[in-house]
Amino acid sequence: MKKLISALAITLSMTGVQASAQDVAAMNDLEYAHIAYTADNIDIRYAHLALALSTNPEIHAFANTMIRDHTAVNEAALGLLDKLGASAQDNAFSQTLNANAEEIISGFVELRGAEFDMAYAANELAYHQAVNDLVENTMIPNIDNAEVKALFQQGLEIFKAHEGHAEMMVEALQ
Repeated sequence: MKKLISALAITLSMTGVQASAQDVAAMNDLEYAHIAYTADNIDIRYAHLALALSTNPEIHAFANTMIRDHTAVNEAALGLLDKLGASAQDNAFSQTLNANAEEIISGFVELRGAEFDMAYAANELAYHQAVNDLVENTMIPNIDNAEVKALFQQGLEIFKAHEGHAEMMVEALQ
């Protein structure tokens, strides 16, 4: 498990390096929309995996919350994009998120029991910390469209609560 946690840290730091190289702050709202949609879908995938691999009721409750909340935010985002007559724009950062998620999922499928639960909780905490920081400090200040900005701000409130819940799970599992 220590190996997986180390891989998570390396993966997240590589995402940060990619973000600097690509200058996320210079992206447009439609690229931000794609990053957010991608990040939500990744967390939904992690949650489905947790439901399949864990027997811990707390992990299941958290995973179900992730599926519910991230799906709702993605549906709201797609509705807003439709209203604006726009489409999210794929970008290198979204692609890096997906590639990193594949590596993390590959590590998760090797784990069971308490080892999986701890890895999942630790990943959820690190993932929410990294994405929330990116949304709050890079994306929101640079979003041009007021409706898009408002949706990101609403999502951030939800996802900060997820971060707090993940932190409590990590503490409880230690």
